[in-house]
Parts: sequence; structure tokens; C-alpha cells
Amino acid sequence: MTDRKLYLGPLTDSRRWDMVNIRPDDVFVVTPPKCGTTWMQTIVALLLSGDPEVDTELSVKMPWVDIRIREMPEVAKRLDAMTHRRSMKSHTPMDGLPLDDQAQYLCVFRHPLDAHFSYRKHVRNIPMSLFDSFYPEDDIDGITFRRFLDGGAEGFDGDAMPLAHIIQHYRAAVALADRPNVSLFHYADMTRDLPGTFTKLSDLLNISHPSHVLDQLVQAATFNNMKANAERYAPSGGKGFMKSDTEFFHSGTSGKWDGKLTDKEVEAYSVMMDAHLTSEERAWLEYGVKGLSHD
Repeated sequence: MTDRKLYLGPLTDSRRWDMVNIRPDDVFVVTPPKCGTTWMQTIVALLLSGDPEVDTELSVKMPWVDIRIREMPEVAKRLDAMTHRRSMKSHTPMDGLPLDDQAQYLCVFRHPLDAHFSYRKHVRNIPMSLFDSFYPEDDIDGITFRRFLDGGAEGFDGDAMPLAHIIQHYRAAVALADRPNVSLFHYADMTRDLPGTFTKLSDLLNISHPSHVLDQLVQAATFNNMKANAERYAPSGGKGFMKSDTEFFHSGTSGKWDGKLTDKEVEAYSVMMDAHLTSEERAWLEYGVKGLSHD
């Protein structure tokens, strides 16, 4: 697809997808950072394998194609050599990805403020200084939240995950949501009903497991189990990439910003959300199905 939007930052490059030969049964997990990417990838890995003890090795077996850390020819060769059903990860919005009529695209979102505060924790847990200007360690002047609100959706800013990038991600997914192979999931809904998430995904991916096996898979994907086995489930877990694999699964909770933002900051966030989203879109992006029921 030649009319894809280009997303090029210091960490990611959407042109890398040009080297991926898409198969009809491929599964793409497409999300802004810290919105449940690893969780959804793990659920997909569990369903594809049917094994609650599967060694997910997400960074190798279900690679993040956009990231520029690994040479793309090596990633493409590894993907081409896979004989099993494949799944890949992307932090590129849907308008920057190659669209196949049969492959499944699973777009996962989370309350933008929860994602933002989770990202704050994440940048302190990885050995990378790219975004220090967005996330200074001693932020007594509130620079981080200002950058979250005024950062652009693309280029360098996009990789630092400002609100504009999250909104662009969401709108690009919504624009394609009428396709039968593009599905939107929300972190809050997954938290409230993890078995229901497994059931929905099983149907989308055309996978069936006996009920007792499915129960074991659901248990494996609970937050407590993934955190307790962080070396297995964290991206590049057990390889020393992060300062702490366990801290990658910091809390899994919502409302992280409560009491941490001023009224003025919350209002500025609200104004920006309302400027770009309808009330229904905002309700879902923040709270999932529960938001729509209270809209």
C-alpha cells in the first residue's frame, strides 16, 4: 500500500513494514505504548498455542516491527522463516500500516492519562535517554505534562507518546472499524472481563479450546500471574534490557493521575480531548464500554 502515512521518529520507522510479506492468517496487535500491548500479545500467544506455560518470547517470536533497534532485513527473514501462525506488534497508527483484507488487526486503547502515567514509569525503567526532554527525572516544573499536551502526533514527538499521538492512533482505528478484520479493544474492558476478552478473540481468530484449557489460559494472562513471572512475560524479559522486569508490570490499575494533576492541567487535557473527539468517542477512549453506558 503506497499511500500509507509515514511515521518516522528516533525510535520507530513505519517504512520497515514494506519488508513484511503479510500472510492471510497474520495477527497484528496495534496500540499506542502502555495501553495493554504486552497483555494482548500474551493473550494471542496463549490462544495460538493452547499452552498456559508457553514461552512467549514476544520480542523475538511476535516482534515489534516498527522499532529501529534491530536490522529490518534480519526481522523480515525471521518472520518469513516462521511456519506457525504469526503475530506482530506495532505502535504505528493504522493509517501508517499495510492493510490486508484477511489478516486480523487488534487495536487496543487505554485512558490516555493512565497510559501517560504508565509511560512515565516505563521511561525510568529502560536504559534509554531519548525522551529525557519530555520526561525529566526531577520534573518540579511540570514539563512532562506540558509536553504531553503540546507534543505533536508525528516525528520525534510521536515516539514520546503525547496526547495528540494517542488521539491520532484512535481516530485512525475508528476510521477502519467497519472492516470485519479490524477490532477495537479497551484496557478497562479487558480488566473487567478477561474471560470475555478471550472468548471474543477466540471467535475473531477462529480458534477453539476446551473450556478447561481456556480457563487455564485466562489464569495465565491475569496481571498477578504475569507480574509474578515477569521474566517470562515482559518484553525481552530475563535478558537485562529493563532495570526491572517486574516493574514493567507496575500496577495494572486505572486512575493513576488522580491527585497528581492540578485542576488546570485536567481542564487543559479535557479541552484538547473535546476539540478532537465527539463525546461518545471520548467516553469510549477513556473508559471503554462502561464509558458509553454512562455517556
